[in-house]
Amino acid sequence: MNQVSQQRTLQDIENELDITILPGTEVMVDVGSHHFIKSGNGGGEARVLVPQPSDDPLDPLNWTYTWKLITIICASFVSISQNLGPLANAPLFGLTPRKLVSECAQELMSFETGLYMEEWNVSLADAVQTTAVAILVLGFSNLIWIPISTCFGRRPALIFSTLICTVSSIWRVRSTSYKSFLGASALNGFGAGPCESLMPQIIADIIFLHDRGKYQTLYFSIYFGSLSIGPIIAGSMAERFGWRSFWWLNTGLLIFTLFLNFALLPETRFARKREHKTVPEPSPLIDEPETKGSSVVDHSEDASGQEPQDKWLSRGHPSLKQFNLWGPYQGSILQELWLPWYLHAFPIVEFAAFAVSFSASGFLVANLTQQQFFGAPPYNFSTQSVGFTNFAIFTGSMIGLLTSGPLSDWVANYFTKRNRGIREPEMRLIAMLPYTLIMIIGLVVVGVGYSRLWSWKVIVIIGYTCLGMQVTSLPSIASTYAIDSYKPATGAIFVTITINKNLWGYGFGKFITPWTEQIGYLAPLMTLMTLITFFCSFGILFWFCGKYFRGLTKNSFLHKLDS
Repeated sequence: MNQVSQQRTLQDIENELDITILPGTEVMVDVGSHHFIKSGNGGGEARVLVPQPSDDPLDPLNWTYTWKLITIICASFVSISQNLGPLANAPLFGLTPRKLVSECAQELMSFETGLYMEEWNVSLADAVQTTAVAILVLGFSNLIWIPISTCFGRRPALIFSTLICTVSSIWRVRSTSYKSFLGASALNGFGAGPCESLMPQIIADIIFLHDRGKYQTLYFSIYFGSLSIGPIIAGSMAERFGWRSFWWLNTGLLIFTLFLNFALLPETRFARKREHKTVPEPSPLIDEPETKGSSVVDHSEDASGQEPQDKWLSRGHPSLKQFNLWGPYQGSILQELWLPWYLHAFPIVEFAAFAVSFSASGFLVANLTQQQFFGAPPYNFSTQSVGFTNFAIFTGSMIGLLTSGPLSDWVANYFTKRNRGIREPEMRLIAMLPYTLIMIIGLVVVGVGYSRLWSWKVIVIIGYTCLGMQVTSLPSIASTYAIDSYKPATGAIFVTITINKNLWGYGFGKFITPWTEQIGYLAPLMTLMTLITFFCSFGILFWFCGKYFRGLTKNSFLHKLDS
């Protein structure tokens, strides 16, 4: 009976607006007798809330701003602490003329002060593998972590992964051989998987659609910002106290994050059961439908004409039960294991995976070549100076944070109003255009600057800053588009994205050094620029045809999943 009611409501709204409602299409206005819970008191510029919150104070969508902020901060610390180490190796590879460590510092240290190449007598390509292997394992580790987060909760996945990262960081400090350090890097990659996939799940759990773009940009800014800050810290500490000191710092940060999340991070996985109020007298106009593919959740106008209200909206809070180490088993582990592979058949998810993967490589190319380039003549940068070049990338990522998230949300809201209050996920794609142009400028400046030995100021201030801007912007817009289209599969979408991204990143990290040593920097970087532009240009195709592709998958079981 409920299914019949759902279909009737959808048909009523489609007939009223003369549109087709597909999974991902969101009704952001009241339609006829169908009214929705809104932000505020429902008047003025109040927005229809998507997804519609339940009448339950424990629903994460109903939590107060304070609890949502605490949750975002805890998840952010996981992204920062787990992410700081794997790509901080760039200044630690070696090959630079380093300043001598002070005698006082040497007396305090009981370990060698040489960098990786000197410590273990390996080539630059071998040293780069300490980063590449972590990237590779990190991507595939989410095949384990996302099923855990979906079936047992976000909280156990974040806590146990941070514990594994802590162990791997201590192992790095104690490594006495190249193979041992490589093993620690692999374990670090396995433990750090949630830094790439769990925060988007948490954002989808607690943040409404109209704010999702800016929070996705916040996630990517934290993610890539920590990647750019890591080499700065590592380079400075290695020059003064040796490379092992950085990994002790990393260990301390991970331990702090472990205790922070254990104490303050509530579980955000929530089985949302909507209980709609009805008037005492039954009426043919009163239905209580719910659809999972699109957020058309009907609260038909009652006899008093009052709009539906959620008394717990912005007043809810987590319970003590939501601080358990793990929650009850839900869903299917086996389904979660094969779902990321199944998603490769979805064009929108595939577009997001390749757009994120290759734009992330724009950051990776700077990270993996900065030591090789600036450590050699005519620059002869010290380890610390090489690390400092990452300030430009970090600055660019912060500019991206302040611009791309609000821009994509504003663009989506603008086109929603023009479309009579009906939002389509494709509406935010046009925001990719300026950041694609910024990416082109960044890679041209870096590629030509490297090949012609331009001033480091031009390469770093213009090139690296542009790369930082695009790497927080293009991935956030593309991934938010995929999540808006298939929200129930948010975790699996990010597994698909990270496997694709990190597999490419591993290959890029393995071959970029010998490739540039053989033919120079210009051809590899221009090839990368062409590939990023090619994949981002598919945003034009999906702007016009995205709804058609969503229609092809409208009957998939994907839309019936609980994320």
